Amino acid sequence: MNRARRARIVATLGPASRAPGTVKALAQAGVDVFRLNFSHGTHEDHAAALKAVRGAEMALQRPLGVLADLQGPKLRLGRFKDVEIAVKPGHKMRFDLDPTPGDETRVQMPHPEIFKALRTGMLLLLDDGRVRLRVNDRTDDWADVTVESGTKLSDRKGVAVPEAVIPVSALTPKDREDLAFALRQGVDWVALSFVQKPEDMAELKRIVNGQAACLAKIEKPAALADLEAILDYCDGVMVARGDLGVELDPEDVPVAQKQIVRAARNRGVPVIVATQMLESMTSAPSPTRAEATDVANAVYEGADALMLSAETASGDYPLESVEIMSRIIERVERDPMWPKLMGAEHAGMDEHDVDALVGAAAMAASAPSTGCLVVFTTLGGTARRMARERPLKPILVLTPNPNTARRLALVWGLEPRLGDQPDSLEAVTDDAVEGAVRYGLAEPGQRILILAGTPFGAPGAANLLRLAHAPATKAKGRKKG
Repeated sequence: MNRARRARIVATLGPASRAPGTVKALAQAGVDVFRLNFSHGTHEDHAAALKAVRGAEMALQRPLGVLADLQGPKLRLGRFKDVEIAVKPGHKMRFDLDPTPGDETRVQMPHPEIFKALRTGMLLLLDDGRVRLRVNDRTDDWADVTVESGTKLSDRKGVAVPEAVIPVSALTPKDREDLAFALRQGVDWVALSFVQKPEDMAELKRIVNGQAACLAKIEKPAALADLEAILDYCDGVMVARGDLGVELDPEDVPVAQKQIVRAARNRGVPVIVATQMLESMTSAPSPTRAEATDVANAVYEGADALMLSAETASGDYPLESVEIMSRIIERVERDPMWPKLMGAEHAGMDEHDVDALVGAAAMAASAPSTGCLVVFTTLGGTARRMARERPLKPILVLTPNPNTARRLALVWGLEPRLGDQPDSLEAVTDDAVEGAVRYGLAEPGQRILILAGTPFGAPGAANLLRLAHAPATKAKGRKKG
């Protein structure tokens, strides 16, 4: 193993990449978590992709996570008589509930919940922000609007209302069907789109009921405003810059990204930065310098993972995209400035025994004589707390639970592996030393810092910090699964 990279890579599977051989090659190139995008593809497509991931996992003997990304509600206009109309600034028209095909004067917007949320003076964005309109008047059945910018409107274009919380569930009937399917298939993470409020995530967690970890996609201004409360219900969070970029001004998106990453890191919640990271590589073998810098900046911010979307799902260079992203991450993490930034963004210590123990381990790990940390965990809580400290030494996580190992594949700096549940202090030490040496994380004579919990075999927070040393020859620990 001995993988130097701390930030993780999420790759979206699609027509260009879901074949078993390609999935294995992507994992070998550095993918840690594979995303199934339920906005596209059939259940059969996703089942085949997940089977390919599990096959690659077995072949490579490394836990790989699978993230099911639910589509979420899609708010759209109705249809026009002539498919498309021309508009210009100052053009006035009405949106209503009448399904009759529209023209230059009116068109259907089949979402009464939008009309109820609108207020005079609010901004409406259509077609990913290409058309901006202002609300002049409204009732619960219609809204009169004036075009501020844009040149055309056509059938079924998306509608966004950045200044309002739309009273609609983040889980559509399609999402509920997809979620049930994904849980039956055994996905490790579920991402909820268009989260607006904490109750959206609370509903998802209630349905999932511990069968997978739950991740909030932050892509609405309302979610940004209520971020801390939403994080209370999150196992992870995604900076979904595509739709967030529609509803925020361009200059606000980088600030929002930093705000989300910082808040998630302070909580010890894994955070993914996503959307158009290497977009030009959908059709070119190398990225633009601006894209390389974008990837690097997310690493400097301390994001847990960076995500590839169309680059790997439908692009011409899926493998090259992963390889280049991995190279950029590794280069940043060799920069002498990078460790200082990880320390500068360090969150304050919580007043819990396990946090004190983890903080002490992270501090001890900074010594040059330390090779790695080894964390024993059943459910992953201690390992996530350890990652929150951003220690600059490898973190080997040993768990008997394959679900825990796969979920932790998303988390910064963690190298999860399956191992038997130790039943004594001697077994903890032997297994930690054997694992550190086996995976190339400790040189002969180097310190190995071990975190575990007692009583052994019982789930719970770590309460034991032990120091061991790598021997001159490979330690003989117990057999690993």
